Amino acid sequence: MPHDPPPITATRTFTAATLDSAQPSNSNARSRPVASPPVPEEPATAVIVPIRSFDGALSRLAGILGEARCRDLMLLMAHRVVAAAEPLPVHIATDDAEVAAWATDLGAAVVAAGRPGLTVAVTTAVDHLAGAGVERAVVAHADLALARTLRPAVGPGLTIVGDRRRDGSNVVCVPTAAGFRFSYGPGSFGRHVAEAERLGLEVNVVDDASLSVDIDHPEDLRHLPEDLRGALGLDELVTSR
Repeated sequence: MPHDPPPITATRTFTAATLDSAQPSNSNARSRPVASPPVPEEPATAVIVPIRSFDGALSRLAGILGEARCRDLMLLMAHRVVAAAEPLPVHIATDDAEVAAWATDLGAAVVAAGRPGLTVAVTTAVDHLAGAGVERAVVAHADLALARTLRPAVGPGLTIVGDRRRDGSNVVCVPTAAGFRFSYGPGSFGRHVAEAERLGLEVNVVDDASLSVDIDHPEDLRHLPEDLRGALGLDELVTSR
């Protein structure tokens, strides 16, 4: 039995000439180009990764991994976090000469804290960025073993990614001019949210599995990705825990 031919689908592409020819035949008519809406510019943003030192890093794991493997693991994770910051510029907050040299080799800038302590280092780095014209700072810990991109943590007001326990602050994004008072340590997630509310900042809590995993306690080792476990020879150790 003969079948009807399939319907013909036509796609029309409208060019400026097509639109002009569709105008009424009137000598006074003028074609008006349609202006595209302006694309809002992203605030100037940079990433801060505070690293005290590679020596003595991950001290809670030293009894299991040994100091040498703790150091190697810290290096691998820090490198991963810096790579995850792309395409944003990265500033490493440290007073350690080895860390500073490592950062420079990666093309990152170095901000000296001048005094010990994570809160001091981050505050100093944020103030430095503000003075350089950066409008928004993203502070990311160096032990985010699953980090692929920090983009989900970049946002308005306070944008924060907590750890799996909603206790720590793995990634924090704030306006540099807000006068935000950082307060790291146990319970920092709640304190940072309260600080944002004090300042009247919008609070955005981001649940991102790749950014909520930090390696700090022995039980965290089971979350290490296969490539890091393999690089350090930790497969048997991690799977047995």
